[in-house]
Amino acid sequence: MKILISNDDGVMATGIRELTIALSKEHDVYVVAPDRERSAAGHSLTLQTPIRVEELDSRFGARRVWITSGTPGDCVKIAINAILEEKEKPDLIISGINHGPNLGSDILYSGTVSCAMEGAIMGYPSIAVSLASMTGDNEYFTYAANFMRKFLPKIKSIEFPKKTVLNINIPALPEEDISGIAITRLGNKMFTDEYDKRIDPRGKVYYWMAGELIKHSENDDTDINAVRWNKVSITPITFEMTLTSIIPQLEEELCKDASLDWLKSNLPK
Repeated sequence: MKILISNDDGVMATGIRELTIALSKEHDVYVVAPDRERSAAGHSLTLQTPIRVEELDSRFGARRVWITSGTPGDCVKIAINAILEEKEKPDLIISGINHGPNLGSDILYSGTVSCAMEGAIMGYPSIAVSLASMTGDNEYFTYAANFMRKFLPKIKSIEFPKKTVLNINIPALPEEDISGIAITRLGNKMFTDEYDKRIDPRGKVYYWMAGELIKHSENDDTDINAVRWNKVSITPITFEMTLTSIIPQLEEELCKDASLDWLKSNLPK
């Protein structure tokens, strides 16, 4: 299988290195990644400046490796549309392994998830994978990479719905302490929105984000709880954000009989 790997931590991050080493033993791996850390970049694209691209010497077992000056979304978009040759186009796109969790509504800010989502937008099966700890040792990245190597054959028979990403979070624990796998839904926020107000040496005010971890119900089926219970969380997510349930009510109130009398009657004379 041909696999395109990218991330938001930069091409030299431990996670992308370990993932590439593990998967290149059995697959043709191509890497297109940012030249520096782009965490929390969300799904931004570079529009006002050129994107620099440089091919590096092959490393970590990958067939070919490129770095770009762009965002995680840029990396996947430019890889598919400009960098990779037709014979190199991937069967699967994987973003990660991210250094830190991507759980609950935090995925909206995640460069890792957005990187995979860009693949889904272009019609490719895509996976985002994260190590759910900010202090994970290299051994935990190695375990997470080997988990992905064993995981890929298990999903060969699964037909990814269009617009879908599998968001995987792996606890940073020894293998014997992983208690299982949970198919989950997204939780809510992980942290409170709090900012410390501070004064710099020149007397100017600045703010530092300082949210605290939110406690959640221990019995729900969310990704946050799965990781809390030492399970690998796998959440199918989509960029299809249309809320279809309210469409009939909106049409009834706003588009009834194709009439806009309600609007015209309120226009200023």
